[in-house]
Amino acid sequence: MEWIELDGSRGEGGGQILRTALSLSMITGIPFAIERIRAGRRKPGLLRQHLTAVQAAAAVCGAQVEGAVPGSQRLRFQPGPIRGGDYAFAIGSAGSCTLVLQTVLPALWFADGPSTLRVSGGTHNPAAPPADFLIRCWQPLLQRMRVTLDIQLLRHGFYPAGGGEVQASTAPVTAWQPLQLESSGPLQRTRAIGVVSGVPAEVAKREMQRAASSLGPLDEELRVLPANEGPGNVLMVVLEYPELTELFSACGERGLPAETVADQAAREARHYRDSGAAVGEHLADQLLLPMALAGQGSFTTHRLSSHLHSNMEVIGKFLAVDMETREMAGCYRVELG
Repeated sequence: MEWIELDGSRGEGGGQILRTALSLSMITGIPFAIERIRAGRRKPGLLRQHLTAVQAAAAVCGAQVEGAVPGSQRLRFQPGPIRGGDYAFAIGSAGSCTLVLQTVLPALWFADGPSTLRVSGGTHNPAAPPADFLIRCWQPLLQRMRVTLDIQLLRHGFYPAGGGEVQASTAPVTAWQPLQLESSGPLQRTRAIGVVSGVPAEVAKREMQRAASSLGPLDEELRVLPANEGPGNVLMVVLEYPELTELFSACGERGLPAETVADQAAREARHYRDSGAAVGEHLADQLLLPMALAGQGSFTTHRLSSHLHSNMEVIGKFLAVDMETREMAGCYRVELG
């Protein structure tokens, strides 16, 4: 079988190219080789979370792998048959559990039986979707596509300590239901969830109050975790609509004012809310692969991220699915099929 050759420096030059390639290689059985992995990042090459994603993918399909060592910018991946079962992987740092989960789960939808997948590491990271996002936003839409999926946050994990854990149960998809998301519909509820561990609760309260000053009245939820799950802090702004839920987050860090954290999350939420688009830029990126596997679907989004463009390019190398984007009324429509 002919190998697919990928350049990891294309587009945003991050780990998205590798993760999408791993998912689709397992599903299609097509091997790939990638050069210049994460060449666009300050620390190029494979970090722990990327290595864990490669190792997890190899375990699920019995792949032959070359180049899976820390810092490597080259990788060869030759997949075998996907096997359902019970899997557990530890990143060993605060690297993102959710990104590893999203790499392996699509393959398990094509396995020979049901599976459980447990990943330990970071659950709330600045540059990755938090576990709450997968549970509240991503999972319900996949369930509408007839994917059997149950994701649970077992323990929070923040940078730099990590120590968090997520678990997902899934099963092979027997019949896909295409998804069409043209608008978000009327906003039903706005929530702010302030999470602290080993950090004064007053920090989260200030963040939520600041978010309300920008977004208007909202429901506040303070989540104070045991100190041994931190130290850490995250603010999540949740927008609930009839057909979907969106979530925007920002992580606190030492020396960063609570108001700055709140402004970041509130600004992203406001831009999305005011656009009238169905999904935000991050959910748009994460719906693209499942929609491509379903063979068709569409959504509107207020911004086309570099991750989405990278995803489209890689998907096009593995799957024969048409993907088109066009600008319309202040947002963008993405159509597959």
